[in-house]
Amino acid sequence: MDKGICSVTVAPVRAEASDRAEIVTEILFGESADILEVNKNWTKIKMHYDGYEGWMDTKQLRPVADEILAKRKVTVVTEDFSSVMMNDGKTLLSMGSEVEFPAVASRRSHDVRESIALTAKEFINVPYLWGGKSFFAVDCSGFTQLVYKIHEIKLPRDASQQVNVGESLSFIGESRPGDLAFFENPEGKIVHVGIMLENQRIIHASGKVRIDTLDSTGIFNKELNKHTHKLRVIKSVIK
Repeated sequence: MDKGICSVTVAPVRAEASDRAEIVTEILFGESADILEVNKNWTKIKMHYDGYEGWMDTKQLRPVADEILAKRKVTVVTEDFSSVMMNDGKTLLSMGSEVEFPAVASRRSHDVRESIALTAKEFINVPYLWGGKSFFAVDCSGFTQLVYKIHEIKLPRDASQQVNVGESLSFIGESRPGDLAFFENPEGKIVHVGIMLENQRIIHASGKVRIDTLDSTGIFNKELNKHTHKLRVIKSVIK
């Protein structure tokens, strides 16, 4: 099967082969994928990191041979932004991109939970984008997946998939920074996720990446003076 590597800073991956189609996720610079189908200017891919499938602009994907991809050694960009020199100039990279050279030294601490919380806070005010998973814009599960990725913890792409990872906590008081809190809609479907901080606060992408408080009912937004998301479960995925 043919393979490809994303050759731009971030590329939308769509539900169908059309610029008007819904963005289901994004692929970052250096991330690789199987090429499933080519339809004129569109290529259907299956991403190697999380198995997500969708269509992307063929011009934003660099074909690569199996044997070259197998030998490829990458590091994940852990700074907010980095850059790489291309033949036609400098390309700005988002946190979570994959590069074939040593990335900028990480600012992460030795305590994984503390590091996850600090990294998550760097995203404050980054705008919400359905399907987004870069430092430029994120959705709720793209945010959690990206923060965990640079800490070498792999999460599935969607909140409804991420909820199946880790161990459930019995009550909010057990939560620690880095745990994941999941929220449901009136039909009981998991539709939102955020990262726990200290003192029962939560950082999540809702309009933008923001910090709110969490109680047994769910997320309480002080600006709106109401609960905005109904809590289902808090899970620890950090060993």
